[in-house]
Amino acid sequence: MATTLSSGAQEPKRQRGHLRVAAIMEAGVAVFTEKGYDAATMTEIAARSNTAIGSLYRFFPSKESLADALLSRYVQDTTSSFTALADQSSAMTPGQLADAFVDFMLSLQSQRSLAIALVDARGGSDERRARFRETMRGSIATILRNAIPHLTKAQSETKAVLLLHVLKAVTGANDEKPAVRRRLLAEIRKLTRVYLEAAQSGTDDRLSVE
Repeated sequence: MATTLSSGAQEPKRQRGHLRVAAIMEAGVAVFTEKGYDAATMTEIAARSNTAIGSLYRFFPSKESLADALLSRYVQDTTSSFTALADQSSAMTPGQLADAFVDFMLSLQSQRSLAIALVDARGGSDERRARFRETMRGSIATILRNAIPHLTKAQSETKAVLLLHVLKAVTGANDEKPAVRRRLLAEIRKLTRVYLEAAQSGTDDRLSVE
């Protein structure tokens, strides 16, 4: 019984710890985005998250460890989203899948920009980027094979590379004025939808160089 009471007493403390870590990480996102990795300080992150500096260092011993935690969260969020999309993709039409891909890229925009900046600042950027790029390509290829079963592994991998490049334009659209951005996103959706419809019907075979 004593053990049970002890565990129960610890639960609120653990919950507060989780909430504190979440607050610190969100403050880290804000400060890194505003100041950049090099100019950001743990003191400012502590102030932004209403955390004592000693408590901050207990959770994250260095700025590097906080940056790495944010990068890990980005990778986990991306992987989880791709897994969920893969589970649903077999029941999707090309149009639905195209919208899902574009919506997915839109949801990642702010995180993606920060992740790229942190990867560059933390060193080993070429290796990290290559590893993450391969993960994204592999996930998209899996989704394509689920949605369009007649695709071979090689075909799905080639189409995944092309789709990833097309979908990167979603981020580039942010640099445009709102009206132009809306039109660009509509065109990206249309382009992705037409490409997937052609892949499903097999009409893209005439353009294939395989």
